[in-house]
Parts: sequence; C-alpha cells; structure tokens
Amino acid sequence: MSKAQHDWQALGQEMLVRAAGEDRQAFNSFFLSRLFGFKVSYPGDECLVAFEAIPTLFNPQGTLHGGVLATALDISMGHLLNHRAGPGATLEMKIQYIAPIGGGEVTCRASFLRQGRGISYLQSHAFRADGELAAHATATWKLLKAG
Repeated sequence: MSKAQHDWQALGQEMLVRAAGEDRQAFNSFFLSRLFGFKVSYPGDECLVAFEAIPTLFNPQGTLHGGVLATALDISMGHLLNHRAGPGATLEMKIQYIAPIGGGEVTCRASFLRQGRGISYLQSHAFRADGELAAHATATWKLLKAG
C-alpha cells in the first residue's frame, strides 16, 4: 500500500470514527454532519455551516464533490428553518455551482427569502476559504407539524 493510500484510509477511518462516536440523530449533530465535519452556528437571522474541504470529499477532478456541497447547502437551510420555526422538509432545491473548491474551509450561509406559516423559501451561499462565491442554492421548504 502506498503512503497516499494509507493517508486516505486513515482519514476515512477518522471520519467514520467521528461520525459513529455517538448515536444521536439531532439538529446540529447527526451522522452525516459528523461524517463531513460540519460545524453549525446561528449568527443573527442566518445559519452557517462550515467545514473543511479535504481530499477524501473530492471528485475525480480533484475538487469538492458537488453532492457534498449540496448537502451542506441543504443542511444550512434546514437548520435555519428548524431554528426559527421548527423542523421541515425540502420540497425542491436548485443549485448553481459557480467556482470549484480545491480545499480549505467552506462556509454555507443560509437566510430566508420568505417565511410562511407552512411553506418557506430559503437561500444559501457557499463561500470558499478565499471568500469567493462557489455556489448558490434556493429551496422551498414545508414546515412539518410537531408530534
């Protein structure tokens, strides 16, 4: 096994250990968010999801896989909705990928476009470590009834 293969295996193992380190599935800490190393915060009327773009999360072209970024964008919007109004479900989401992410910290910043009693419209912008906009997402969310 080459050093690079060993490094990838070690990094992947660390990610799995971190994700499986607890069994709760709660906002701000569930398996997928722990696996990717997402850190969630709520400054003002926004939700930030930050994580490190590492080679294990890259596509064959050597940049962050679009599915990982889509997950972070979706989580930022869903967590904001939950924080402000309660849990919801994504009805639809559109993403525009603008610039590749080759490493460093990625920050997804979610905000409301319109908050309704049942249906809400949110957006999230993903920024690379250098501050450049990497992607923009909009989504329609349905607020779920408690119970």
